[in-house]
Amino acid sequence: METVKLGIADDHELFRKGFISMLSGIPDFEFILEAANGQELLDKLPANTPDIVFMDLQMPVMDGIQATEAAFERFPDIKVIVVSMYNEDRFVIHMLEKGVQGYLLKDTSPDEVEKAIRRVADEGFYYNDFVSKAMHRKMVNRQPNKHPFFPNACNVALSPREQEVLQLICDGLSTSEISDKLFISIRTVEGHRLRVLEKTGTKTTAAAVAFAYKNQLL
Repeated sequence: METVKLGIADDHELFRKGFISMLSGIPDFEFILEAANGQELLDKLPANTPDIVFMDLQMPVMDGIQATEAAFERFPDIKVIVVSMYNEDRFVIHMLEKGVQGYLLKDTSPDEVEKAIRRVADEGFYYNDFVSKAMHRKMVNRQPNKHPFFPNACNVALSPREQEVLQLICDGLSTSEISDKLFISIRTVEGHRLRVLEKTGTKTTAAAVAFAYKNQLL
């Protein structure tokens, strides 16, 4: 199995070292970068660019939100999983809108962290029950959106099947699980996902989901 290169940005050294130690025994995971703040992360990325970065939100010098924006701009292929103490919906939704591929709380179990890494590496996103519920609450409590987040939102029309696939992604199902549930091929699921990205003008599944909730497409 191909090695997944990892990085972490967190200002608490004890947590950072413990997180690395927790995953160091998994043969196909390799930590190649660690940073104590967002600016240090950005300074180190050109020389050691991981596949996935675990990002804390509250850090000195440069916080995780700013660092995520800058990392995506400078390194388009990098993936970010937030690892934070903040469990409010507003943080989850905001970071999904920024395009992060996952959001974990700091009390997440080691098994789920490993699952998140593999899912993000294989499929480009990971939404656990916590994230799915936050998105559902956003949808239930939404207000009429007179000013769409994206100017072309009113021109987006997802087909019933595309909406169905997108909803199952929001529910945390993998591509293979969606395939089994809808009795369609994995290739067909992937085709629907790519059309959702194309129609919403987004580059990642996470951004497409955030777009859909923001603009009331689900």
